[in-house]
Amino acid sequence: MKKDEISVGDKVEVLDEAISGVVDHVEGDVITLVTKDGFPMKYHAKDLVKAGGRISVSNFEVAEVKKEKELPKRRKAPNPKPKERNAPKMEVDLHIHQLVKSTKNLGNFDMLNIQLETAKRQLDFAIQKRIQKVVFIHGVGEGILKEELYYLFKKYDNIKYYDADYQKYGLGATEVYIFQNG
Repeated sequence: MKKDEISVGDKVEVLDEAISGVVDHVEGDVITLVTKDGFPMKYHAKDLVKAGGRISVSNFEVAEVKKEKELPKRRKAPNPKPKERNAPKMEVDLHIHQLVKSTKNLGNFDMLNIQLETAKRQLDFAIQKRIQKVVFIHGVGEGILKEELYYLFKKYDNIKYYDADYQKYGLGATEVYIFQNG
């Protein structure tokens, strides 16, 4: 995808990942998008595709929508759906490009340590703030980060961990449940 095809304000989706958002900033070939959760993420233009496109609507369809809007609506108290009620309270994206500006002078060992330190810091924060569920997004890759995360999690007595929701994260995330005592 050419960089001039994507501009600030466009809705875009990331190829090969279940991530989408609105373009916030374009700098050369690097595009910053903001997800619906408000997280800024940087991608190369070639990894993005514009979402949606033009939608044509007939006058008849417009008239139908106007009729619906004119009907008085009963106000409903927002009920969280069962899935939302059980939704994780906190997500931690451990992809290295989310944690550092540049990986230029970092070796694999350095990058892994940054990711693990971030995971430990966020997990300790969640325990301190009594957040019950945390999803660590580690990606699929070779599985080294995932194994190191499991090793870290085993050091804690008050947590259990398991693969996060496959439909939402694929195989690239682990959910941690923190048991609150007292």
